[in-house]
Amino acid sequence: MARKALLITPDICIGCRACQIACKDWNQLPATKTKNRGTHENPPDLDENNFNRIRFIEHTDSKTVRWLFVSQRCMHCGEPACVQICPVGALQKDKETGIVYYDKNKCIACHACRSACPFDIPRYDQGGKGKIAKCHMCIDRVRAGLTPACARTCPTGAIKFGDRDALIKEAKSKGFKLYGETDLGGLGVVYALKDSPKVYKLAENPRISESVAFWGSVLRTLVGRSGSTTSSFIRYLTQKTKEEVKK
Repeated sequence: MARKALLITPDICIGCRACQIACKDWNQLPATKTKNRGTHENPPDLDENNFNRIRFIEHTDSKTVRWLFVSQRCMHCGEPACVQICPVGALQKDKETGIVYYDKNKCIACHACRSACPFDIPRYDQGGKGKIAKCHMCIDRVRAGLTPACARTCPTGAIKFGDRDALIKEAKSKGFKLYGETDLGGLGVVYALKDSPKVYKLAENPRISESVAFWGSVLRTLVGRSGSTTSSFIRYLTQKTKEEVKK
């Protein structure tokens, strides 16, 4: 099976957020209680019940106002830092599709993956267990030959799913600038842009530190010696070393 990907085209997104609802419906995620913040953007951030959200970005000049609606989610890196640093194998990269998925039963809530992620994506449930929750690109659907719920629902084609190479070729043929084609081993979520990544508030030149692999080895050693009871110490350690990991 060829590597799969999502192609996101913000300039044709209408901000309907059908993708958010479809994601919740398929993954049986409850609504998140929020407050009015003076914007239609909702929820305010990703969390354990929101794997995908549409960011509302406003650009103004002396004559016009321009709205951009940009999907935020796990980027499914070709070289995922989260997989490298996870000490218990709770995060994995699917060999066939390239999708980065997780096993919540293995997660020990150490939060090392979020410390390592250059996109600050992984979130954790707040129900007391603090275990990982993020977009897994509907790997259950993909393995069954189906399209991820968000792409299946998008009414404008702003989210497309398919073979990564074919999607990239299509976007280039239409004159788009690509974000994520080669970054971090090539992202599994590629953006087709008309302007620079900065305009869409996408991380410019994302990268991971060489220390990620080192800390992954250290954490796996700690778990091997102490078992899951060391998770609180690992969380403390990753918080202390977060700045170092992201350098």
